[in-house]
Amino acid sequence: MNEIGFFNETNENIKEIEEMKSFIDFSTNYLDLKEVEFNIIIVDNEKIYSINKEYRGIDRETDVISFALEDDKSMILVGNRVLGDIYISIDKAKDQAKLYNHSLKRELCFLSIHGLLHLLGYDHMTKEDEEKMFSLQKEILDKYGITR
Repeated sequence: MNEIGFFNETNENIKEIEEMKSFIDFSTNYLDLKEVEFNIIIVDNEKIYSINKEYRGIDRETDVISFALEDDKSMILVGNRVLGDIYISIDKAKDQAKLYNHSLKRELCFLSIHGLLHLLGYDHMTKEDEEKMFSLQKEILDKYGITR
């Protein structure tokens, strides 16, 4: 059984979290993930700025950061596959939803699947990897019924 934690570390009431839960359940089934654990943590720009600066050395806020535990090959895990944590900035998500003229629900679901794919080892450092990752993101969003 999958164990997915959703944590709202902001002072905002984010009604879209329930839809995100449903979307992530769909996504883990679609990707045939069994017995995985990961967390999605919603934070504000100040917190994601701090995380980005401390862990990535980048002096600005970002929309999503994933910490993939499987990147650390020295860890020996027993039981469920522990993927890691996904941090999403609610402030950036709201700004991007307005910028791209779609709903906050769509933006949060997009950022959550983007983060999940990073936890699974997908990346967009090369054009080929970007096409693979972004097409899978779009496929999952479309299958769930979330479009721009």
